[in-house]
Parts: sequence; structure tokens; C-alpha cells
Amino acid sequence: MTDVQMSDSEPQAAPPAAPAASALHHLKEIASVIEAGSLSKEVRRISRAVRLTVALRRRLAARDVSAFLAFALPPSSEAYTRLTSLVPKEDDTEMDVDTAAPATQISIKHGLPEIEIYCYLLILIFLIDQKKYDDAKACANASIARLKNLNRRTVDVLASRLYFYYSYVHELTNSLAEIRGNLLALHRMATLHRDELGQETLLNLLLRNYLHYNLYDQAEKLRSKAPRFEAHSNQQFCRYLFYLGKIRTIQLEYTDAKESLLQAARKAPITARGFRIQCNKWAIIVRLLLGEIPERTVFMQKGMKEALTPYFELTNAVRIGDLELFRAVADKFVSTFSADRTRNLIVRLRHNVIRTGLRNISISYSRISLADIAKKLRLDSDNPVADAESIVAKAIRDGAIDATIDHANGWMVSKETGDVYSTNEPQIAFNSRIAFCLNMHNEAVKAMRFPPNSHKEKESAEKRRERLQQEEELAKHMAEEDDDDF
Repeated sequence: MTDVQMSDSEPQAAPPAAPAASALHHLKEIASVIEAGSLSKEVRRISRAVRLTVALRRRLAARDVSAFLAFALPPSSEAYTRLTSLVPKEDDTEMDVDTAAPATQISIKHGLPEIEIYCYLLILIFLIDQKKYDDAKACANASIARLKNLNRRTVDVLASRLYFYYSYVHELTNSLAEIRGNLLALHRMATLHRDELGQETLLNLLLRNYLHYNLYDQAEKLRSKAPRFEAHSNQQFCRYLFYLGKIRTIQLEYTDAKESLLQAARKAPITARGFRIQCNKWAIIVRLLLGEIPERTVFMQKGMKEALTPYFELTNAVRIGDLELFRAVADKFVSTFSADRTRNLIVRLRHNVIRTGLRNISISYSRISLADIAKKLRLDSDNPVADAESIVAKAIRDGAIDATIDHANGWMVSKETGDVYSTNEPQIAFNSRIAFCLNMHNEAVKAMRFPPNSHKEKESAEKRRERLQQEEELAKHMAEEDDDDF
């Protein structure tokens, strides 16, 4: 009995943990997913392979990439020769052993265009991560030349990612102007092939190319003439809204710009913090130009407080209507505003600062001399009284203040403030809020997706397991995909 008790109390040896799968084994699995998608013509499998690659890119080493090229491409092919020459050689000869070898070895069919294009994409991402930009440019140019000879819907997802990195590597090397003609040709080709994902990707890349060189008129001409359709990618749609907001801002269409920028910031993933910061910066400037004061919560968003500090101080200067403080803030953060490309917009804000200060004066004083107005606004011109008179006259004409000018005595006489609830302003405010909620509801309904014929066909147990597995992988890799896209 004692022996039994002792044997029961002895700790049992835990079974050995399964070794983690190597990066090479994961790449082989991704290749098999692409092969299945190519043979069955299912684009969703190709999209899944791209998501898995994004999650794997941080673990890739040169030996893994070289071994995968030998596995995926015929040794006599031109693509294998070109890509292996671009992969950097490592000094150590120790190979990454495939410790998690499955019961059945993975094999794929050689000669599939999807596998070849995926190899180009993999090498391009790897070279960018290794900061070998010259080799990455060579790889990107070769991949684009190969894509021009293909017209397969299963290649479209891979092609859209290649277009993105093709533009990205040229942006990193300050040579975006060199590829503008190629991007236009690729957009024309995607339109002829009815490749909608490629069209929206290339349209955004072209808009970014034009805006990088401040060619806003050309960007607007392209945007207005490019075919529009339902967005296939949330990331690309967010980018399009952001570029549209920037174009509308430069064209003085502030109301449309505000709507586009706020929608882009709202639709962007939480993990795309840098993109959301840029959207908020431009949206703050546009709201100030519209005469609005952004709420304090805008500047206190998680992870954005430090980046939005210059714009918070600028907003405070505009809210007070202090021209001297506005100049001080603009000079203090001039490097930040120049890097954000908002400095020219901030110059436009000077008039809004003066108008805000004048509105505060009209509320505080029933009658005040024009000389005192010039002194309070800190106008530093040769004839400040005359400037103050013209500013007050323009504000009265635009409806910014409710007052009259007594030219004989040099006074501004403010009229008594009426009850705002006796006007149509509350009705207009409620109407805009209701329209906003209805639009958001309609967009949410449009964004809902259902499997085709789901109401007719009953889902088998095998298909249900496969669907649940894909949904789990999608949720797992969504954050990495969003970080990569933005």
C-alpha cells in the first residue's frame, strides 16, 4: 500500500513539447496555400497567404529565403537565377533545420505564375527589411516587368502588394518621379484587365506620387477621371480618403476636406497610429480654417498626445484670438509644421485668429473705438486704425459679427445678442447629426459580407472547420497586416 502511495505521489514526466515550426516550413505551407488557390481559382486563399507572410517576415533569414527559392522555383528558370543573386550570402553555414517536419512532405507544382510572383514579393519584402534598397529596386523592377505579361485574377492580390512595395522602395530612395510613367501604364493595364484591387492600389500610389511633389492640380485631374467602384480594401479606401482630404484642403473646399479626413481617421485600424496622427493633424487645421475649435479630447487620444502638442498650442492661440501668441507658436514649431507640410495652411489661419479676436471683442464691448481694436488685435501695420476698420467691415459683411461702424466717431457698435434658439441653427445642427448617423449605418450595412448562397446550402462539418480556422488566422494576423499596410 505504501508502495502504491509513493508511486502515486511521484510526479509524472511531462510529455516533450513539440518543436516550433521553422520559418522555412511556414514558407512551404504558404506556397501550398497559393498552389491550392491557383488551381481552384480561389482568390481568398491567395489573400490568406499574403497575411501569413506579413506575420512571418520578422523571422526570415537569408538561409530560409534561399532554401525556399530552391524549393519553389525550378533551378533552370530565369526567376531563380535572378532572385538567388539578390539574396545576401551569410558567413555561417549552419542551416535552419526543419524541426517540425510533418508526417507528409510538402511538395508543390513548379511553373505556376502565382508561385513565381510570390517569390518576387518575398524577396522584395526581405531586401527592404534588410535595408538593401538598391537590390530591392532591382527586384521590384524585374517583378513589374514580369507582371506586365500576366493576366490572371489569382495574381491580382500579389500584384497589388508588389505595386505598393515597388513605390515604397523608390520613395525610400527619393526617386518617386522616375516611376510615375510606369505607375500610369500599370493603372491603364489594370483598368483594361478589370483588376479593381490593382486599380485602387495604383490610384493611391499615383496620388501619393503627385502630392509628394505638391502637384495637387494633376492629382485632382487624375482622381476625377479615374473610374470609381466599391472599395475592395479598407486600407486602400482610408488612404484614398486621406489624399482626397489633402487635395480638397489645398483647393479651399474645407467642408468636404473635413468630412474626408475625419472619415479616414475613423475607418483606419487602431494599430495604424502614424496614419491616424496624420489624419488628425490635417483635420485639426481644416476645422480651424472653418472657424471651428476642436474638442480637447482630440488631442488627448491614446498614443497621440505628444505628436499633437504643437497643434494643441496652435488651437489654443486661435481660440483666444491672440495674434502675438499665434506668431510665437508658429515660429516655435516651424520645423514640425514644415515636416507635416501644413505650414502654408497655418499661414492662412492668421485671418481666422484676427476674426476670432474681433468676435470676442464684439461680445465683450457694446461700443469700442477702432484704435482700441487695433491695439487689442496687435496689428503691426503702418496704419493700424485703417486696417482695423477694413477688418471690421469685412467681418460684418461675412456675418462673423453683428455690429455697425460709426465712421464719424471711429467706433464699432455691437448689436444686442439674440436668442439662438429662436433661429434655425438648432434644427440645422440636429439635421447634420442625424444625417451623420444615417450615413454611418448605411456604410456599416454595405460593409457586411456573407458567403455566397449561404441561405441555400447547408455548411458541412469540414467546411465549417476550415472557415473557423481561416477566421481565427485572420483575427490573429490582422494587427500585423495593418501595421504593414500603414
